[in-house]
This record gives sequence, structure tokens and C-alpha cells, in this order.
Amino acid sequence: MGLFGKMFEKKYCDVCGGDLGIVVDHKLADGNLCKECAKKLSPFFSGYKSTTLEAIKDQLDYREANKDRVAAFNVTRTYGDNTKLMIDEDKKQFIVTSASKWRDANPDVIDFSQVTGCNYEMKERKTEIKRDMPDGTKQSYTPPRYDYDYDFYVTINVNSPFFSEIEFKVNNQSIDDARSFKFADVERQCKEIKETISGIQQEIREQRAAEAAPKQVVTCPYCGGITTPTANGCCEWCGAPVR
Repeated sequence: MGLFGKMFEKKYCDVCGGDLGIVVDHKLADGNLCKECAKKLSPFFSGYKSTTLEAIKDQLDYREANKDRVAAFNVTRTYGDNTKLMIDEDKKQFIVTSASKWRDANPDVIDFSQVTGCNYEMKERKTEIKRDMPDGTKQSYTPPRYDYDYDFYVTINVNSPFFSEIEFKVNNQSIDDARSFKFADVERQCKEIKETISGIQQEIREQRAAEAAPKQVVTCPYCGGITTPTANGCCEWCGAPVR
């Protein structure tokens, strides 16, 4: 087959076998991926061209298993307007999603133990205001005048084999007044997100340190037994709290 023939040769998805026609939706390092299979991947994933077919299949397996984690996820705290950060404080997990029916969207359930950092940024955008001239042109004012818009973004760095960061805009629409209640409220949310994530990370570190510390033998004040407290601080014989 000549070069011309190869250009118009039918191609197939290397995951599901679907017909791609002559245009490849997503080119992988060693294969092709169709749109339908790509929809099943994490929304935070990118870099198709440098990703192998085996890695894509691993991610699809992870995404399928994630459905059970989504089903068990219980929202106890929410931040954000359109795109929301939802936290399950009991399981120490979170999701980021803009879907109203978020369980159907299968958002990635992230353990707080995977978080390596969190920060937020206010991005300012300015647009020059020009006046209309009689000849139909536009002319700058002297001195120049500008319109300002502001957006707040949170970036959560994570330890995952499929993506390394989650970035989302906290406010739904751009804010045009830095002195407004909306500006202050969104900034407050960003600070609270960072503080909440840092606080839960600290809880996890302290819990790990406690689990790694040598266990002390004590006398249970309820049953009198000599016991090494369990992980939740209870007597191993009668189950009563001993610390």
C-alpha cells in the first residue's frame, strides 16, 4: 500500500476495537484511542501522546473500580460555585466535579493521604476601555482606562499514577469588583479550602505517627486485664476505652 493509501486507511481503537475511520481521536505512544473510551478516563488526565496503551488500560480499570468508591462517598462539606470540591471528612476523601448528578459522572475519589500540596491563586485580567470616534475607530483615553475581572483558582497536587494535579475555578462567573462581597467570599472559600486540606493532612500524619509508636501495656480500669490498647485506644479484652 502506498503513502496515499495509508493516509486513508481505516484505523481502530486499540481498547474497544471501534472504527475510527481515517481520523484518530487520540493518538497514544503505541496505539489509538476513540472518543468513547477517552470519555471514561479521568478529567484531570492529559498527555495522550506520551502514554502507552497499557497505561490507558490500567487507568480504565482504576476508573471502573472508582465507581464503588463514588457510591460509598458521603458529602459532609462543600466549596465552590459551579465546580465544587466535596469532602467526606469521615473517610478523609474528596472529589472535584461540576456535574449536578455527580455520582453518574464518576468523579475521581481522592484520599487525603495522596495530597502533596494545595494552594490558590487570584488571576486578574484587564481590558482597555476605548472611546468610539466619529470616523468609526476607537481611541484610548488619556490616561488609559481599564476594566478588571478576577477569578480564583485552587490547585491540589496529588500522588496518582494518572495525574499529578487538580486545578479548578472556585467562582462561577468572573468578578468585576475587588471590593465586592463576592470577591471577599470567594477568597474566604479559597483560604478555607487550603486550611481544611492542611488540617486533614495533619490529622493523617498524627494518626500514622501514633500507629507507628511503640504500644504501651496498661491495666484496664474496667476489667482489670493487662492489655495493649487497640488502634482506637480500647482494651483488647473487654473493648472499653483505656486512653
